[in-house]
Amino acid sequence: MDSPIENYLRRIHAEIAGLKDGTPYRGIPAMANVDPDCFGIALATADGFVYEVGDTREEFSIQSISKPFTYALALADLGMDAVDEKVDVEPSGDSFNEISLAEGTGRPANAMINAGALTATSLVKGSGGRSRFKRILDTYSAFAGRDLDVSQRIYASELRSGHRNTALAYLLRSFGIIESDPAPIIKDYFRQCSVMVNTRDLALMAATLANSGRHPLSGEEVLDLASVERVLSVMTTCGMYDDAGSWISSVGMPAKSGVAGGILAVLPGQVGLAVFSPPLDAHGNSVRGVAVSQRLSHDLGLHFVRAARTGRSAIRAIYDITSTPSGIRRTDEAAEILAQHGHRVQVIELNGDLLFAGAESMVRALTELPDDVELVIADLRSVDEVSDVAIRLIAEAEDMLRRAGRELALVDVEGSVTTALQELDRKTASFTMRSAAIEWCENRLLEGYGTELVLPDRIDPADSPALSPLDPEEAQLLQQMMEDRAYDDGDVVRRVGQRFGGVFFIVSGHITTSMPGPDGSRVKLATLGPGMTFGEMAMGEDKRQETTVKAAGPVKVKVLTADSIDELAEKDPVLSMNLWKALTQDAYSRVEQYLREAAVRIHD
Repeated sequence: MDSPIENYLRRIHAEIAGLKDGTPYRGIPAMANVDPDCFGIALATADGFVYEVGDTREEFSIQSISKPFTYALALADLGMDAVDEKVDVEPSGDSFNEISLAEGTGRPANAMINAGALTATSLVKGSGGRSRFKRILDTYSAFAGRDLDVSQRIYASELRSGHRNTALAYLLRSFGIIESDPAPIIKDYFRQCSVMVNTRDLALMAATLANSGRHPLSGEEVLDLASVERVLSVMTTCGMYDDAGSWISSVGMPAKSGVAGGILAVLPGQVGLAVFSPPLDAHGNSVRGVAVSQRLSHDLGLHFVRAARTGRSAIRAIYDITSTPSGIRRTDEAAEILAQHGHRVQVIELNGDLLFAGAESMVRALTELPDDVELVIADLRSVDEVSDVAIRLIAEAEDMLRRAGRELALVDVEGSVTTALQELDRKTASFTMRSAAIEWCENRLLEGYGTELVLPDRIDPADSPALSPLDPEEAQLLQQMMEDRAYDDGDVVRRVGQRFGGVFFIVSGHITTSMPGPDGSRVKLATLGPGMTFGEMAMGEDKRQETTVKAAGPVKVKVLTADSIDELAEKDPVLSMNLWKALTQDAYSRVEQYLREAAVRIHD
């Protein structure tokens, strides 16, 4: 099944592809002939699932997007205090190549401008037989989750044309910020800017930062959490240079751009976003990249103010209904059908907040269901906040399920999600208890895979499973001894503590059984339908009713009263004994199912 998130990204890509503003960067001759129509969007979740649209595998040089990752390596090597002595963490308000140095000390304002980036590169030292640049490249590769390489053509072009950066490096050397010969540092800085990446790489690099420094696919801890916090903080205030204020207001994610047309953005705990499109605006940022970021932040609720809480996977459990039956006592034929086809109903238990990341994990689970799944129950009982974007994603997911011939049902105690979906013209099946949702799904399976006899509207006692061990003549004789009774919806048929009142055979309609739960509330145990019996459990030693029995709609029953049972024992002891055997056999055949269902109901 298609993903509504991927479909959404396709729509955004098609819409923003028509934006023709901006021009590709001309300051590096080797990049001058780039195709301005190249355009890719990649969105990577904190658990490593990547949505890709457009030219996401087209490679381009990382340029200034390299800066936070080299800064991260310097922090990991030396610690914050040592790095802070050389480069500050204050926004400069200047463009990326301005000379923003502190008066007197020459300390760069931050590591995102070129002067600060050159300083960060100088702080990385060779180690363990690896040169400075090899360590930098290995760090980028670890963040991307694959081996990256350098474009020698772009590197040579930068080396020939990067006069301003060369001058900056020597100026930093004059202040003692760079403590050694600037020439090899300049070369390594140009090399790091010439590392080739694609949009997917950048999305996973962003997702690694979003995942507290651990790569979501490889599981490798690439960066410690303290360094991640520092890097993301500096990216928030300084990553977009003199456009940082506008960016944080309209997008609200730590980000870094590069003049090759890439943009990387991070929503901590949730997603990493990457966009590639070469035409740049006056600030040196990708025009389409900024437009995509603003649109996704607004539509998907990615601004850090709206998505402040961590959005790990909201999936608590996924299972089919064979292990969690509804509690309805079924005929043997119906039970066999449910055992055979119960895997066609999947329950997805959700918890926490359904912000974008939580809703994404739910929608992804829906798209990855096996082909033979026909019905899905989304259990929302443990969900706290549900955002507007989550409602829209659920609505789109339900549409896709319907187009695939599937149905969605909700367990929505408060009904808020159901109401929100109704406002979007969705008529989603909704229940306040999981058992009721499962019962609905079971009935759909029985309607689809059973005969009319599996869900009959009426069953006389003589044809009930409980009396099936008896001869037809014996069953008919017992039926003739029974009293007819009728109940309206909500009528209490039996109460807890009542003395044994006979064996009740349901002819038509349904009744529900319940008992007090651990907290004093009523716990629904089972729904019984035509052909089922109740009341026989009170024939035990204390002869007391153990559950409350209520009519769920109009109900007709036949009752073999206690007096009739006593009379039968006197007049026809053989038939009385056969009845006892039949009821005992039926009770034993149901006890395991009953106990399992009772456990499920108490859990509900």
